[in-house]
Order: sequence, then structure tokens, then C-alpha cells
Amino acid sequence: MHMADALISPIVGGTMLAASTGVAAYSIKKVQKDLDEKKVPFMGVMGAFVFSAQMINFSIPATGSSGHLGGGMLLAIMLGPYAGFLTMASILLIQALFFGDGGLLAYGCNVWNLGVYTCFLAYPLFLWVTKKGFNSKRIFWGAMVSSLIALQLGAFSVVLETLFSGKTELPFGVFVLLMQPIHLAIGVVEGIVTAVIATFVWKARPEVLEQTANGEPIGSLSIKRILVVILVAAVLIGGSLSWFASENPDGLEWSMEKTAGSTELETEDEIHQALSRIQDKIAILPDYGFSSTNEGDTKPEGVLSNERIGTSISGIVGGFLTLILAIFIGFLIRFFKKKRRVSLKK
Repeated sequence: MHMADALISPIVGGTMLAASTGVAAYSIKKVQKDLDEKKVPFMGVMGAFVFSAQMINFSIPATGSSGHLGGGMLLAIMLGPYAGFLTMASILLIQALFFGDGGLLAYGCNVWNLGVYTCFLAYPLFLWVTKKGFNSKRIFWGAMVSSLIALQLGAFSVVLETLFSGKTELPFGVFVLLMQPIHLAIGVVEGIVTAVIATFVWKARPEVLEQTANGEPIGSLSIKRILVVILVAAVLIGGSLSWFASENPDGLEWSMEKTAGSTELETEDEIHQALSRIQDKIAILPDYGFSSTNEGDTKPEGVLSNERIGTSISGIVGGFLTLILAIFIGFLIRFFKKKRRVSLKK
């Protein structure tokens, strides 16, 4: 559901960037209260995992489409809504800057669609389903219901953003009738994956979910084993399992193709062109691969192709950059929190 710049107008892009920035500022203020030393590396590791997981597109049977994990619900369940939102914003920033996945103008839209709905509107549904205590059944249904709602809200938001941007190639009625059902199917997979991972963490360290749900810091709880397992999974997924991602267009691209006959819309205004040039210069691995790789290139059997090598490097580098950025944000918040405490004592 990563929107490209061509899908939105500068006014919509600027408005959504301002709105997402406001939510981020509020999240930073709120997360200062329960951010501790354990939460900072947890943000980085979860960010790296979700980045890697988003690289794996799974086919939607009988549609010719595919989907991938959004990860917002998983981040909210593991980290809480505020830290989860900031981690999602970090992931999307790395993807847009260094991999050309999602536009710079559309960054605010993508953060809103993938972060706000999951962390602040759907996550309370998960808490409501699990309010009598955590067990495997409640975690499953909580993750399923919240993921479905979040994906439906995000998909509908994409349609509204293109409508307000005046994209006549994507008429509201047809576009919404394609976007909502395909993201319903994607939401089912999202719910299952979220439930599996959340259940693993709950069984390994039930206090993580419980304290996060109550808005409490992790404190002295040891989560080293969880961090190691998730980090290893991120490396394996980004470095090798990403090779097997479906080549079918994702839900957004599929809906665009069915509606407008193309997954790429033309834009000629100066703002779009300038941002496109900036993104082309910054992106070190555009589309998660080597920019010089030709589709016709082949490698002898038993030798990794340039495409697979590029995918592996992208998964590992992207996960690492997300890890660093999320941890940096966490440490920055901690720094200003301590600085504020010192000033108050004086």
C-alpha cells in the first residue's frame, strides 16, 4: 500500500505530511513516559523485522494480485501505539529514501495509512478483545479483527487521497470496489502472521504484551532471547526468503491496473519532477535491487543472479538502516527526557 507521488497532488501530500508530522510529535511526547533502555533496541529490531517482512509479497489466489505484511499492528502490539508509530515512520522513510518504495511527496500519506490506523484506531480493538487476559485464542482474534479493520481503513484512505488529488484516471466508485475486497484478503494474512508472532512473544515473555498493553515500561524484564530470534528472522527473511516473493502486482497496483489500465500515472508538474529527481539520486538500491541489472541477464545454474544478490543486499542493508534509525530515534527521545529531568531538578 505504498503510494507513489504520481497518485497525489502537492496539496494533499503536504496536508497529509503535516498531519503525520503532528501525530509523530505527539507520539514522541507520549513515548517519553514509558521509554526505557529495553524499549530502544526493541524498536530497532522490530523495525528491521517489519522492513524485511514487507519485502515478501504473497499471492492472492484467483486474483493475479499479491500482498505483503503491513506490520503496523504487530509494531503496536509489541511496542505500544506511540513507539510502534514512530518505528513505522522510520521504516517508511528508509524505504522511500534509499529504495524508491513510496514517494517523497506521498510519505505523509503512507505514514498515515500504514501507521495511524493500525496504531491508534485498530490497536484499541486488539486491547478490547484481550481485555480479560492474554491467551492464544484471544491473541488470534484480536490480531485478526484489528488487522482487517486497519487494512480496510488504509485502503479506503488511499482511494480518498487519490479522489481529493483529482486523479480522474481512478474514479472513486470503481477504485473503491477493487481496493476494499483485495485488501480484505490481504488483511486475513496480516492477521494470521501478526497473531503467530505475537503468540510466540507471549509464550516466551508474556510480560512484554501485558506491560505494553498497560502502557508500562519493560523495566528489568529480560528480552534478549526475543531480540535475538527476531533479529535472526529479519536477516533470514530479508537476505534469502525475499527471493521467493510473488511477482504479481500488490493490491494497490492491481487495483490501479484494473481501474486505469496502468500501474503508472503521468505527472508533469515541477514539484513531482523535482522530488522524483531527488529520489532517483538518493536511492542506492531502487526497487530493492541493482539499478544496472537488466531483465534479460542470466546466470549459469547454481550461481546467484544479480537480481537475487541485489534483493539480498537490499533486505540486509534496509533492515540495518531501519534498525539504526529506530534506535537513534529512541536514544534521542531518552536524551531529551533525561535533559528535561535535569532542568526540572534545577
